[in-house]
Amino acid sequence: MTSPGASPAAEAAAWLRDHWRPDRPRTEWLQMVVDAGWAVPGWPREWYGRGLQPDESKAVAAEFRRAGAPGSGQDTHNLWANTLLAYGTDALKARLLRPLLLDEVAMCLLYSEPGAGSDLAALQTRADRDGDEYVVTGQKVWTSGARKADYGMLVARTDWDVPKHRGISFFFFPMRQAGVEIRPIRQITGESMFNAVFIDGARVPAENRLGAENEGWRVLQTALAYERSLMGDLARGPRDPKRSAAEAEEAGPMGGGGVGGSEVDLAALARSVGRWGEPLIRQAVMQVHILRQVNRWNGVRAKAQLEQGTASPVLSLGKLAMSRILHEGARVQRLIVGAEAMLDGPDHPEGDAANFLSLNAYFTSIGGGTDQIQRNIIGERVLGLPREPEVDRDIPFRQVRRSP
Repeated sequence: MTSPGASPAAEAAAWLRDHWRPDRPRTEWLQMVVDAGWAVPGWPREWYGRGLQPDESKAVAAEFRRAGAPGSGQDTHNLWANTLLAYGTDALKARLLRPLLLDEVAMCLLYSEPGAGSDLAALQTRADRDGDEYVVTGQKVWTSGARKADYGMLVARTDWDVPKHRGISFFFFPMRQAGVEIRPIRQITGESMFNAVFIDGARVPAENRLGAENEGWRVLQTALAYERSLMGDLARGPRDPKRSAAEAEEAGPMGGGGVGGSEVDLAALARSVGRWGEPLIRQAVMQVHILRQVNRWNGVRAKAQLEQGTASPVLSLGKLAMSRILHEGARVQRLIVGAEAMLDGPDHPEGDAANFLSLNAYFTSIGGGTDQIQRNIIGERVLGLPREPEVDRDIPFRQVRRSP
């Protein structure tokens, strides 16, 4: 019990003392957290929240972390649910918000295309209105989790006679239907976490559209902000030799289902191989530590803006920083390991881990917007530099010259 007027964090701590048990089944526990309003305490009460202020919500999430209890903090890190809350119809929110918070719905992102990656506004997947539905045809690529997904967050073109940014709509697209074909893509790490998705005449209800027709670009910017926030937070750890390829794919490219990546402890690694006393090694390890810490501070700054309803360009700074951190961390790991970094496979675990992280770092350089795109965003929206010229920005997309 808490005293009248107790802070939300104190109330959450008291509730955890009364209810949290590590042996409680995860499904049962998440239901309790959602029903009590602790999963998304910053959301409105009518949508499973408590109407708390951002600082109060963070304090509640901190109490859950302190107790080792999962489920809270989803009002900042659940990409799918936050995008749906912001732009979905009441009917769609009533149908899917709770299952998303309970992790009962598998999701994927249907954004990039073979000819529309860095310039997403050039996408050519089409969604044509047919009564209460849209008929979707096109191709998406680099889709993680597609083979297990129930829905994909889809951007598709609904008007070809307006400039490219204004003719796009955003959908929660049902994946398990005729007309959807998923083909795995083999990566340089030997895994197949990404897929190409071919869509031919598949359907999505108009009710599943987020935002107004042809105004999906705005919705996409919010969704990308949450994605970049997560990618700026998380680092994928070494490959687990005990985990199958199927388990690795299910975990996703960040190495674990949900939030909570892992960073290699470079100082501990250097001590374990007897190289911590070398000045060059210590300097390199400290440089990576500085990058990680500054990125955490920028992440706090960006999330504060995101919680106020703005898609912060600082998130691009965090995402770009994480890309550099992963590449630099892998380089320092190879430096520490030394000659063993020339070897690979389970017989050479230190070398295998260093090489795996070096190759996997390129995922963060590409996914969620390439490093080059993040530099453009930072230059234009953070530093105030002139925009890059776009000759096709203001002409109808039907007239834009593009590959067949």
